[in-house]
Amino acid sequence: MKKLPSQVYTKEFQENAVKIMLEEGLSVSGAAKRLSMPMQTLATWVKKSREGNTGGISMKTRTVSEIEAENSRLRRENAELRMERDILKKATAYFAKGLLPGARS
Repeated sequence: MKKLPSQVYTKEFQENAVKIMLEEGLSVSGAAKRLSMPMQTLATWVKKSREGNTGGISMKTRTVSEIEAENSRLRRENAELRMERDILKKATAYFAKGLLPGARS
């Protein structure tokens, strides 16, 4: 499977992500899933926010367009769905063995 390109987020997105997590009382993992982003990235932003070091968060950022963000999210979701499909195929084949006449269990 091909590695997805790393995301680069705007400072506004970073601030809103931290704000959402803290105001709604979400865990880092819960907020990261909700925002479709890596948990470690959000944890780093929260740590820097608590230290008051938000100025250096986005020194090398470029704006991620909505289309790029959506594309990345859909690629992740597609990869996850493919994995689930493959697991279900294998499970179906396994359980179908027992239903066939003359098949040994």
